[in-house]
Amino acid sequence: MKDTRLVWINGKYVPEKEANISIYDSALMFGDMVFEMTRSFGKKQFKLSEHLERLYAGIKILRIPLGISMKDMEKTCYEVIDKNDPLFSASDEHRLMINVSRGPLGIYAHVFDRKIEPTVVIADFPLKWTVAGMGKLFDDGINAVIPSQRAIPGNLLDPKIKNRSRLHYQMANIEVSQYEGENNWALLLDPDGYIAEGTGDNFFIVKDGRLITPEGRNILRGISRKYIFELAGELKVDCIENNIEPYDVHTADEAFMTGTPFCLLPVTSLNGITIGDGKMGKTTRRLLDKWGKNVGVDIVAQIKKFNKEIDAGKGTSAATPYRFSK
Repeated sequence: MKDTRLVWINGKYVPEKEANISIYDSALMFGDMVFEMTRSFGKKQFKLSEHLERLYAGIKILRIPLGISMKDMEKTCYEVIDKNDPLFSASDEHRLMINVSRGPLGIYAHVFDRKIEPTVVIADFPLKWTVAGMGKLFDDGINAVIPSQRAIPGNLLDPKIKNRSRLHYQMANIEVSQYEGENNWALLLDPDGYIAEGTGDNFFIVKDGRLITPEGRNILRGISRKYIFELAGELKVDCIENNIEPYDVHTADEAFMTGTPFCLLPVTSLNGITIGDGKMGKTTRRLLDKWGKNVGVDIVAQIKKFNKEIDAGKGTSAATPYRFSK
């Protein structure tokens, strides 16, 4: 067990391979689970408290009767990291995954001696798993593809609550995976035809030196998205929320996507039509460089290094956007 990563489940540490939840859990039955995924820079967690604040907002709104305080949850997160850190190489980063469900459904209470409680799982694994294959995207960029699948609007299932009911994301990714060419990532429209979000990432365009991102109405308001506003303030760049149509993307100077594991990646085309000059733009580069400077990590070099390690080890893994986390 000492050479195996450990996962915290409802107060107990178990080996990663033995970390299981009940077949009667509400997460499996209804997708009834909220979650967060974080990353570190230089082994130091980034915005963990903000991730937990969003997690607990979802727990409150969905009425999950969790008896663990946010302070204790944060303490446990760091304990999980400390237990697993000896198994990480010096260059690895920690990727925390925190899942909270309502627990087993009440109709199966007799299976659990009538003791039903929420299911809480905290796992910790190398960030490199999530960013596999992404290094080239800093150079080549993403081709955003608008699928037929629409984003689910907030009046039906509020996307501002980070939940595991993500079949629409999966269907969008499957559709986009059949698109010709490489580096295709889904970019969903909302029911009104405005750009909403990716399937695990937020979207920005740059027009005349100003940053524009979709209004926070029908999207998950990402932690990385929020940090872009902070970086923009530091760089004296205007950053606003506004409705964006596909036409606005086609005529933009630059575009990029944000997400916790990769921070930000350039979007160089939409449906195969080039955006700007088809390369990472100056404003995008400034934001990425500033982010790296603030956290003391060369973000691009680190991800490319991870990709080389994966290629030299178990082979190249294709990056799949639905694994990402904002």
